[in-house]
Amino acid sequence: MHVNKALGVRADQAIKLKVLYSRRDYPDRLRRIKYYDIVHDQSYVYLTNNFLLDPLTIAQLYRARREIELFFKWIKQHLCIKAFFGTSPNAVKTQIWIAISIYVLVALVREKLHI
Repeated sequence: MHVNKALGVRADQAIKLKVLYSRRDYPDRLRRIKYYDIVHDQSYVYLTNNFLLDPLTIAQLYRARREIELFFKWIKQHLCIKAFFGTSPNAVKTQIWIAISIYVLVALVREKLHI
């Protein structure tokens, strides 16, 4: 498939898995997109079954997903939320915002007291 290397897309290929047990799990074609991130000087390879979107859009979606996953990892490591008290979206958002507010307040106090 045609790629625009100026935008960072290095390859856009349709592939089929050759390993026997994998082919049983997913017998259809997959799309392999190789993307070079100029800002971070890194290459990434993405596998997807979406043949409708252009390769740059898919690379941007995967990059955004990675940033979201890193944010949730930060939440797990720093906010110490063991369980959510409510299950509604509003309850979860409220608890996360409260935890972030407390984290920032503690950070400000630590900086002020030089601890």
